[in-house]
Amino acid sequence: MSSAPADAENNIRQFVEGMTSEERMLVVLKRELYEGDWREMEADLRARLEGRPYIFKLAHRITDDLRRIDKLRKFEGACGVDLGEYIEIDT
Repeated sequence: MSSAPADAENNIRQFVEGMTSEERMLVVLKRELYEGDWREMEADLRARLEGRPYIFKLAHRITDDLRRIDKLRKFEGACGVDLGEYIEIDT
């Protein structure tokens, strides 16, 4: 878990609790399939949009996932966290 100050930690927890299941899945996929790199995941999705080879078929529309990724990246950057530390795969 992060060593963020208490206020920052609270903001992160609130953000994580408000994440949709699609956003949570993207964070898990980023960690598990793309070694924690949003750029690799975005490149993969854009390749699929352009009809080029891609790694993983996502069940949701790609443009929606790209918007979600942008939101998640911005939050991670603003808070200096990796949301993968806060999201577990639901079993």
